[in-house]
Amino acid sequence: MSYVDEVYQMVVDKNPAQPEFHQAVKEVLDSLRVVIEANEEEYRRDALLERLVTPERQILFRVPWVDDKGQVQVNNAFRVQFNSAIGPYKGGLRLHPSVNISIIKFLGFEQIFKNSLTGLPIGGGKGGSDFDPKGKSDREIMAFCQSFMTELFKYIGADTDVPAGDIGTGAREIGYLYGQYKRLTGLYEGVLTGKGLSYGGSLARTEATGYGVLYITEEILKCNGHDIKGKTVCVSGSGNVATYAIQKAQQLGAKVVTCSDSTGWIYDPEGIDVDLLREVKEVKRARLTEYAAARSSAEYHEKKNGEHGVWSVKCDIALPCATQNELDIEDAKMLVANGVIAVVEGANMPTTMDATEYLQSNKILFCPGKASNAGGVATSALEMSQNSERLSWTFEEVDAKLKNIMINIFHNLDDAAKKYGMEGNYVAGANIAGFLKVADAMKAQGIV
Repeated sequence: MSYVDEVYQMVVDKNPAQPEFHQAVKEVLDSLRVVIEANEEEYRRDALLERLVTPERQILFRVPWVDDKGQVQVNNAFRVQFNSAIGPYKGGLRLHPSVNISIIKFLGFEQIFKNSLTGLPIGGGKGGSDFDPKGKSDREIMAFCQSFMTELFKYIGADTDVPAGDIGTGAREIGYLYGQYKRLTGLYEGVLTGKGLSYGGSLARTEATGYGVLYITEEILKCNGHDIKGKTVCVSGSGNVATYAIQKAQQLGAKVVTCSDSTGWIYDPEGIDVDLLREVKEVKRARLTEYAAARSSAEYHEKKNGEHGVWSVKCDIALPCATQNELDIEDAKMLVANGVIAVVEGANMPTTMDATEYLQSNKILFCPGKASNAGGVATSALEMSQNSERLSWTFEEVDAKLKNIMINIFHNLDDAAKKYGMEGNYVAGANIAGFLKVADAMKAQGIV
């Protein structure tokens, strides 16, 4: 058995019932096989892969809080500090009922390579809880966030671990978390990113992940002889990433015709109205039925089992921006049949492995989330820099730095794929480019 296969089997054996984590490790190790086999003796001797796939620290704790009826509720919470070889742990806090240790470990593992690809000095980590902010009052969310931070604060810091937002954790939640951290520690520092502009946040952070997806999409298309102008785009999701991906796509001259939420999806042949979408999702925190009710050109489709939603619509570019494993093999087949030329992941691992392989085998330009989704964490690192300098950069400055980072990410992964004889395989290129930097840092720092 090869070293890669041995390590993957070890991960499965030591981490039972963690399918998302197994999937993330397998995808990365398979694409690194050519690099690992060229250095197998050295990597095996130093157990480099074993150290890479094993978190430096896993923190699991309970979060008790009191709801508006006076009932005590208890949630499970996690922080996985995966790898600090190139900088302090960096990764979001996800608040969603689906959160478990497998999902947090998969996200933390992916974050190692995503953060490495940005070229910025940040390591990989992730955290969250199975708390569901939907339907909760502001007071209940504050109670949860304060209890959550009362345990988490012991393990984080500006030079140790810098969490950020994620699904379910927006500006409101970050504000409550930061206030409690400051109260407990007496420190006013850049320990959380995604903060409000009045207390250390960065301009363009809200837009960063979605904008970053389009900056790298535009560069991929350009380098493969295509122009994004005039292209039809399908987007899944209607959260932060999807909303600003839609906005930037339309600024670049494309037309976005779909978006979705947990209950249904919209088809708007006239192009998604971003201002209306933001009003429905960010202000009213309502369902997409309200978008359809306010816009005559839009069709609302309720989500049904077995239905493939947004991916059944003919498009040139598909941007899955909702959640993991949302685009499956049947979706991939429909996209290919409908003439898609590029699939660029806006979410973390939203495409199943068999769907990814099908898209690649059909010569579709496919960019993995660890590269295309990196704009958010890159801008979080820029927020950390501004906090350290006690400065605030303009929107244009941050946006220009973001665009340059995303373009560099594409060329680094493209060069890595070409160097190892896998031209056009951007999944392998992203994993190799991200891995080599982390591996060099781990080797330099000894057996730690």
